[in-house]
Amino acid sequence: MKEVCVGSKGLDGIVVGDTALSLVDGQKGILIYCGYNIDQLASKNFTEICHLFLYGHLPNKDEEENLKIALGQRYTLPKDVVSFLERQSKKDHPMGTLRTAVSMLSGFRSEPDLNSHEELVECAIDLIAKTGTIVSAISRIRSSKEPLSPDANLSFADNFLYMSTGEIPEKKMMRAFDTALILHMDHGFNASTFTARVVTSSLSDMISAVTAAIGSLKGPLHGGANTAVMKMLKEIGSVENVEAWLSNTLTEKKKVMGFGHRVYKVLDPRAKHLKRMSQEWGEIAKEKKWFQISEKLEKLMLEKKGLNANVDFYSASTYYTMGIEPEMYTPIFAVARMVGWTAHVIEQLKDNRIMRPSANYIGPIGKML
Repeated sequence: MKEVCVGSKGLDGIVVGDTALSLVDGQKGILIYCGYNIDQLASKNFTEICHLFLYGHLPNKDEEENLKIALGQRYTLPKDVVSFLERQSKKDHPMGTLRTAVSMLSGFRSEPDLNSHEELVECAIDLIAKTGTIVSAISRIRSSKEPLSPDANLSFADNFLYMSTGEIPEKKMMRAFDTALILHMDHGFNASTFTARVVTSSLSDMISAVTAAIGSLKGPLHGGANTAVMKMLKEIGSVENVEAWLSNTLTEKKKVMGFGHRVYKVLDPRAKHLKRMSQEWGEIAKEKKWFQISEKLEKLMLEKKGLNANVDFYSASTYYTMGIEPEMYTPIFAVARMVGWTAHVIEQLKDNRIMRPSANYIGPIGKML
């Protein structure tokens, strides 16, 4: 029998491929997008970083405007997809509704030639644009409101917030949302991105790959953590309750959501930007409680358990203070991550080999019938 090299459970430490899209350095707490430190990019806008992932460089003004126009031209959804959203958004988990709606898009466009970079990028732009429209429609329908038609003249972040709230967002809100989307765009070979690359490696189409990625992100161990964080903050209720709540939780050996990371052994570099945004939005909305609870819990968790906050921790209070319901946090994560997923699909196809890992068989051998 052929001897199999057994790797780590969950593929910890196993290198499965090359990428030029993002570097996650868990020891130093560094995140790189296409050669740029995330600290350099957090002040940019969604369109600029979308261009970076799809074209490999930050855009000049004309390139940025051209991509903004291309996204705007693709915001509108097919009527059948809108009808599905109107029927299903209140019945199903929002990530389940999103997964099915994105899959439906394959019925309204031809599959791109996998050997054509131009067609793949066009498909990626279409998916990125329409995912934002789908998620905003789900959010409104769940709140018993009519979905709004997109405004092609608005930037991606502006249009998403307009379709979600019915109002043109103020500049500070748009700026904060742009930053949040950028921070969630990509993160190495995480579970959903790896899923997209596995599907792509069989030479399946881009929509199949990102639909599978959405299914992976739906799992609470991946995309659902910030929703759980907000539930936890509501349970704590006030700054005065933090210490007693944490003491009881640790005594009962329950998990405190939003702390620690599979890769980062130091502070998640995205968390510091979201912490700043959480504080700023608490002040703007005159609702400082959620930031104050979060900050005290962060301090105590570092003192008692040596654990740092991750990206999910402060994104919860930021989104909540912006008026976004917790059940929509993971779909918004998917809106941002669609950029990374589609870029990884394109990269996988450049030097593809079908993913076929070995398994360590632990069952019996030679049983008699």
